[in-house]
Amino acid sequence: MALHVIVGTGPVGTATAHLLADRGERVRVISRRGAGPEHPSIERIAADAADADRLSVLTDGAQALYNCANPAYHRWPTDWPPLAGALLAAAERTGAVLATVSNLYGYGPVGGPMTEQTPLAATGTKGRVRNRMWADALAAHRAGRAQVTEVRGSDYFGVGGTSLAMMALPRVLGGQRVFLPVEWDAPHTWTYIPDVARTLVAAATDPRAWGRAWHVPSAPAASMRELATRVAALAGVPVPRLIRMPYPVLWLGGLASPLTRELRETAYQFDRPFLMESVAATAALGVEPTPLESALAETVEALRR
Repeated sequence: MALHVIVGTGPVGTATAHLLADRGERVRVISRRGAGPEHPSIERIAADAADADRLSVLTDGAQALYNCANPAYHRWPTDWPPLAGALLAAAERTGAVLATVSNLYGYGPVGGPMTEQTPLAATGTKGRVRNRMWADALAAHRAGRAQVTEVRGSDYFGVGGTSLAMMALPRVLGGQRVFLPVEWDAPHTWTYIPDVARTLVAAATDPRAWGRAWHVPSAPAASMRELATRVAALAGVPVPRLIRMPYPVLWLGGLASPLTRELRETAYQFDRPFLMESVAATAALGVEPTPLESALAETVEALRR
């Protein structure tokens, strides 16, 4: 059994840990409080992953080191650099493949579907932070100091997800009005959390995947209105009233809420089509996206529980 080390116990880290443990692998999950999923094959360790020395000890002998961490949204410029630096240092010292979960922020606003070849041209703070992390990892890979890969998804949905879709769906199930800063009819790519875990493990364990980034295979785009309508039909509830929050309201809300303030930078993702192509990972790694109807049905069931 190979050892796999996962940093982070959010929805992706938890899904990845379960996937590996269910395959019979040894899994070590690292978080500040030693939390994480319970499973006979999962070891939970309390540690500061930004401590490169401690992380290197915990990663020694591992096949792969998975970066599933997710610092507080408004603290990315402060918290990500030391954490990403420690993860890369641990990968260099131990020989474990560094597999990082990322997103599409690094591309910035674009005029069409994003592919892995789309320029990383973000000018926003969060996009630049992500791009610096990948540039440092890729430089280490090209210099022969580490083996790295990165998987990028669009807005994640599923159990534990925090995207705007996951803010809307509980209200849909409750028949409540939904008031969000989105263009409800704009087509949008959604990435299912279990598909992120499957792509991450595939990329980490296949040498052909190292040294480049991959988009998580995702179902064909659907608007937020379509998601709400399909969830309501699955749950047997009326489709709620869907209202677009004007940008000035979002801006004013940011005066009191750090999280809401950070949404200003990525508001472009929800006022126009936001599309991601992911055929490369399916062709090279054999990962197929979960059909949207199945993913929504599983999400509805989990939310009801």
